[in-house]
Amino acid sequence: MNDSDDAATPMTPPEQANRTGLGRTVSVPETMTAPPRSDAEIPVYLAALGLPGLADIHVHFLPQNVLNKVWEYFDNAAANYGRDWPISYRYDTDTRLRIVRELGLRAIPALTYPHKPGMAAWLNEWNAEFAAAHDDVIHCGTLYAEPEAADYVPAALAAGAKLFKVHVQVGVFSPDDAVLDPAWEALEDAQVPIVIHAGSAPLPGEYTGPQAVANVLERFPNLKFVIAHMGMPEYEEFADLVEAHDHVFLDTTMFASGYFSSPAEVGPAYRERLARLQEKIILGSDFPNIPYPYVDQISGLAGLGLGDDWMRSVLWTNGAQVLGLG
Repeated sequence: MNDSDDAATPMTPPEQANRTGLGRTVSVPETMTAPPRSDAEIPVYLAALGLPGLADIHVHFLPQNVLNKVWEYFDNAAANYGRDWPISYRYDTDTRLRIVRELGLRAIPALTYPHKPGMAAWLNEWNAEFAAAHDDVIHCGTLYAEPEAADYVPAALAAGAKLFKVHVQVGVFSPDDAVLDPAWEALEDAQVPIVIHAGSAPLPGEYTGPQAVANVLERFPNLKFVIAHMGMPEYEEFADLVEAHDHVFLDTTMFASGYFSSPAEVGPAYRERLARLQEKIILGSDFPNIPYPYVDQISGLAGLGLGDDWMRSVLWTNGAQVLGLG
């Protein structure tokens, strides 16, 4: 698939590949492998850890008209969030695919999400076409709280969708709306993971927070939810759900990256909890819509000082298992 009409890139790919982090020196214990300092160093770091690549579960590829709207929103982030949010990887589709491959992704999610009724079904059609055009792209799906979800979610699963995305704040719906029960049942039966952004940051919504997710899990306890952004800012409450359910995980998206939080801001008690949850935490990045280089996510996680084994689990093992990468 060739997106020749994509927006012009602000810098050449080699310049992007060699970008360093945000001027931060991330220190780790001497027993840990030194973290990468630039995107270009990530493959070397993975090789030092003995990993075949990255299993990043939170990557976005979208129809270009939708992506343009997303980028426009972030271009106005100072008004929306009170801080700038420059898109670090504002490139055409082919360039973005090449970048994540060079970073080490062995399977590439193409997460999409609707902001209104009647949008999810055609996003699912786009996802199927995009995955068919690229052998290493994961066939993704999405949903909205609407009666039609009872039909298009099973249809997407039958067509081969292996990963779903739900965004509670953007969609402005509650995940425990009964209209979604047939969709949740189908996803539970298929054991397909769902990356769900339900935390109340960076902006709270009418339906954000852990309670609605807990309500869904009461009805469908074997749903394979992956809580985006570690559940930010309701970290502890979402960690409670992870501990209570075998099939619920956290993804690291933006956590300890230096934008919303740095490693130094993560307290000892929560670090200890993260160490105990080693097998339930999956790498996420939000590529390409991040306001810093990709390396900041990797080095920030290393800066927690939880050890190379923990990093191996988070960067590859857990995500590879959930995504069925073998």
